[in-house]
Amino acid sequence: MILKLLIFAIVGVMIYRFFGGQLPSMPKAKSKEQKKIEEDTLVECSKCGTYVTTKESTIIHGKYYCDECAGKL
Repeated sequence: MILKLLIFAIVGVMIYRFFGGQLPSMPKAKSKEQKKIEEDTLVECSKCGTYVTTKESTIIHGKYYCDECAGKL
């Protein structure tokens, strides 16, 4: 019985060391301020070159477009 506990403890320490001495954790949720900053970030329209916020832009094939240019595509 003690041998089983000792083996279990050794395996546990090995797993702990495998993860770099840190226990896995859940990613932290973004705060309201950080979300607002991300929404207010300006990006350049790939077609006309005007700057719009990410909230007001449209992403098509990985490029940002303003609403006018996205409507023409």
